Amino acid sequence: MNILVAMDSFKGSLSSMEAGHAVRAGILQANPAAQVTVRPLADGGEGTVEALISGMGGTLESVTVTGPLGDPVVCTYGILPHSDTAVLEMSGAAGLPLVPEDRRNPLLTTTYGVGEVIRHAIEKGCRRFLVGIGGSATNDGGVGMLQALGFGFWDDLGHPIGPGAQGLSRLARITCDQVLPALSSCEFRVACDVTNPLCGPQGCSAVYGPQKGASPEMIREMDPWLAHYAHLAQQLFPDSADPTYPGSGAAGGMGFAFLAFTRGVLEPGVQIILEETGLEQYIRSADLVVTGEGLLDGQTSMGKAPVGVARLAKQFHKPVVALAGSVTPEAEACNHMGIDAFFPIVKGPCTLEQAMEPSAAEANLSRTAQQVFRLWCAGAKSGQAPHPGN
Repeated sequence: MNILVAMDSFKGSLSSMEAGHAVRAGILQANPAAQVTVRPLADGGEGTVEALISGMGGTLESVTVTGPLGDPVVCTYGILPHSDTAVLEMSGAAGLPLVPEDRRNPLLTTTYGVGEVIRHAIEKGCRRFLVGIGGSATNDGGVGMLQALGFGFWDDLGHPIGPGAQGLSRLARITCDQVLPALSSCEFRVACDVTNPLCGPQGCSAVYGPQKGASPEMIREMDPWLAHYAHLAQQLFPDSADPTYPGSGAAGGMGFAFLAFTRGVLEPGVQIILEETGLEQYIRSADLVVTGEGLLDGQTSMGKAPVGVARLAKQFHKPVVALAGSVTPEAEACNHMGIDAFFPIVKGPCTLEQAMEPSAAEANLSRTAQQVFRLWCAGAKSGQAPHPGN
């Protein structure tokens, strides 16, 4: 029996690979002869770097960069050496958790550090980038990042504009003559799971500005600033600078910056991860696929990582089981999205803190996997377990 395990992280508890190996241990207790392969899984958000690097033999790099408020922060990213690929989460340099609640102000926060991380990776020889852009503290249209890469953003006196969205209020001209030369040979796959445009009532300022500290007055100011920025970008890059493109408003306009200035591609995060990890080849040879995440709910059914795995598995008619730390009634929708059965792992009453304690979560995963596969093996012996192609 060949079993593939691809678990998303149990956020705050277990990484993707830790969860996967816990499931593997339980399966082998039920059937020591099983061939169990564990592969990394993520959706482009938090945990993506750790999942891909630990699961694909990469290395971690740490670099001190400019944080969202201008203070130094240490950002960790990964390198996959066999493909010169850098894996980074923009939140490591410009994420909302880096800004105390009482200091959140998108007029001031910058993405400059993200550009410094990219520059560092380029200097390390990377030319391919997998970038997760969720969880930003910024609304500067990605201009800070672009400044760090050598693009010039100037006011009408010829001075560089300042950091944050307020800098855009003075933007008069964009130049490209000092851009890092190697950038033209770089490829960016950007994990983006929102479809918001750059501006307007569904744009980044109106929809995501409040959680970053924006008042209604700030939103009214930032939206036309971003529109003017997009107009200037369109003069330089008429084929790629589209502020209405779905996802251009992601991460406070960073989606637009990647689209317009680097010709990056915005894609669903799980799609990028499934392709980069080559999961299809493992699914093809599996008799059973096991996936899961910390919370299985209605949002899971809308395309989160476990459903991404299940959809791919169903292309090859493979049965899919999901294990989760917690399951809501809305998770039943997952049964219509390729997950044949799902199981919560918590065995009895406990606090959330107790359930998320890593050793407890690991033990619960292993015990649940063991019992699920005892049932599977019993069905196989009686000829009732599903077979590939059914």
